[in-house]
Amino acid sequence: MIRHRLSFCLIAALTAWVVNGASPSTEPSDWPQFLGPSRDGHIPAASLERIPKDGWPLRWKASVGEGFSGPVVVSDRVYLFHRIGGEEVVSAFGLADGVLRWKQALPTAYSARFGGGDGPSATPAADDQRVFALGASGRLRAVSAQDGRLLWQVDCAERFGADPGFFGFGSSPLLLGDRLIVQVGGPEASVVAFAVADGRVLWKSGADEAGYGSPVARRRGGQQEVLCFQRAGLSVLDPATGVEKARFPWRSRMQASVNAASPIGVGDGVFLTSSYGTGAVLLKPDGNTLRVAWSGDEALSAHFATPVLVDGFLYGFHGRQEGGPDFRCIEAATGKVRWSWDRIGSGSVQAAGRTLVLLMESGEVRILEANPEKPLEKGRFQAAGSGARALPAMARGRFLLRDRSHLLCLEVAR
Repeated sequence: MIRHRLSFCLIAALTAWVVNGASPSTEPSDWPQFLGPSRDGHIPAASLERIPKDGWPLRWKASVGEGFSGPVVVSDRVYLFHRIGGEEVVSAFGLADGVLRWKQALPTAYSARFGGGDGPSATPAADDQRVFALGASGRLRAVSAQDGRLLWQVDCAERFGADPGFFGFGSSPLLLGDRLIVQVGGPEASVVAFAVADGRVLWKSGADEAGYGSPVARRRGGQQEVLCFQRAGLSVLDPATGVEKARFPWRSRMQASVNAASPIGVGDGVFLTSSYGTGAVLLKPDGNTLRVAWSGDEALSAHFATPVLVDGFLYGFHGRQEGGPDFRCIEAATGKVRWSWDRIGSGSVQAAGRTLVLLMESGEVRILEANPEKPLEKGRFQAAGSGARALPAMARGRFLLRDRSHLLCLEVAR
């Protein structure tokens, strides 16, 4: 009887894992991928009610190479993907002390055609066994989380005929159970699912260019789906087979444009936002068709930073990075602008409950209340140097961020 009960519990646990798409080897307090554990910019298990006047104290700092790839945290390790000289490097640091545990390097000859730097932009995905990183030239690799050994690699540019685009390959991989889903963006495959164990191609889908948004998994109507905001627009895929369930075109008419913010699930709908005169749209499903609930360029047009959804309101940066964006709150259901903090500058945003954490490109951290009535700032402090464009990670009481030359770990007041 006990054995049957244990078997039932084990099956239930495994079923929940597969259904939710989570990895069994990460904790809710980890930050194992781009946009965090729930892939929506929300920080779990964090209380930010008290902000020290001088900010969160620095615990350690490490010199790092070039790139806009953000740090990820699993257990006691911090992983960073960066470029040092002629190599793209995956480095593992101790979370407690910042000591380099290992590094794994592969040569690269990538050179940016339109500026923005030669380092990687895609943030790795990790669990306690492997770290997956997509380089600027399209080389995807899996390395051992224990010692940095190269486990497998795929040249996506060569294999799928994909082009590095304006700023290199920059869509962050999605780790979903036994598969790694990557927006490759080539005529032979737009989105590819790789087996995490050996890099085998499990399925291929589409032929769109990738853009710079990253795939997001969610459940709708009891079924799991993956939202892929590519250069031509949104594709909704079945993660098990790669079959396209729905599609919606959304992009600028300008050739020199990209879609860079990731899609956001709003109830059973999907929110997309882009710059270059494209604007935002809320899509609602009608069978296999996606219909526009509202759209416009006056609400929230994000250049590259993905907004966050808190209690039915979207908070994010509006406008081009080089023009000094506004920071806004809009009603997700209608697109109505509730307030706008004009010319605040460029940055990224995360949410911890009803608290917003803004990391400005200048290296300043601003803490706001997620209040739809007006912007209420709870504190601000200089945390790093300039060039802090990569999305930071908050995990296990630490705030990890990078500027142009350093990875920094701050102790978050509990």
